[in-house]
Amino acid sequence: MYVVWGSTYLGIRIVVETLPPFLSAGTRFVTAGLILAGIIALRQGPAALKVTPRQLASAVGVGLLLILGGNGLVVLAETSVPSGLAALLIAVVPAWVVVLKALSGDRPTRGGLAGVLLGLVGLAVLTLPGLSGEVKAGGVVLVIVATLCWSVGSFSSSRLPMPANPFTASAYEMIAGGLAGFGVGLVRGEQHGLDLSAVSGRSWAALAYLVVFGSLLAFTAYAWLLQAAPLSLVATYAYVNPVVAVALGALVLDEALTWPIVLGGAIVVGGVCLIVSTERRR
Repeated sequence: MYVVWGSTYLGIRIVVETLPPFLSAGTRFVTAGLILAGIIALRQGPAALKVTPRQLASAVGVGLLLILGGNGLVVLAETSVPSGLAALLIAVVPAWVVVLKALSGDRPTRGGLAGVLLGLVGLAVLTLPGLSGEVKAGGVVLVIVATLCWSVGSFSSSRLPMPANPFTASAYEMIAGGLAGFGVGLVRGEQHGLDLSAVSGRSWAALAYLVVFGSLLAFTAYAWLLQAAPLSLVATYAYVNPVVAVALGALVLDEALTWPIVLGGAIVVGGVCLIVSTERRR
């Protein structure tokens, strides 16, 4: 999950070069969800896919937050925001999780609070390119909203009556979020003027990579970890992914490493490290 999710930001950026954001994201997750459901049915039997109405509702709700809100908005944002910057903005997710835990009555440690403050300072520095006009501010705002959706979805998944089988939960989450994303794409009119013959080979290849590695492997691993490991441990991906994403964006797409990205990214990653190390000692 550390390495693969770091590369998905690059994959998303390449996909949206010639494919519409929500339709491509919806296709990605519906395809991955159906494949995963088929694998579960073949290996464990169709009964493994049975869930109660409450469990299904919880999986759908979490899927909408994670897939439609958390991922879909990032895909839309990457039509105007560099992949490395998007990954660095996403890295503040653990800070939002600490805030959500505090709101639920779980008092944070001093280290956790310091990490949140560092993360917010880094977030402010990272938004400077958008404020200066170097990057569209709307794209930056979309990513920040996506981090809130992802944080709420991750936080809620351990407190809702989810399917007992985490892989079943992942399949329903991906299908629900993917269908919702596809619907949003149709409402936005992304199908108008879409010429599949004009889609580049590298966009198709990137979409296939996202289906297999970004969704089937990494997202399923994330869904399993949310139920099997402490959230503070799962959140460690947030300070590895940005490093991978920024490096790949610079190497493959020649994305500029401006001082706000380098400085803001370092501050955010430092804050996340402080949060995770402090929370894991509790």
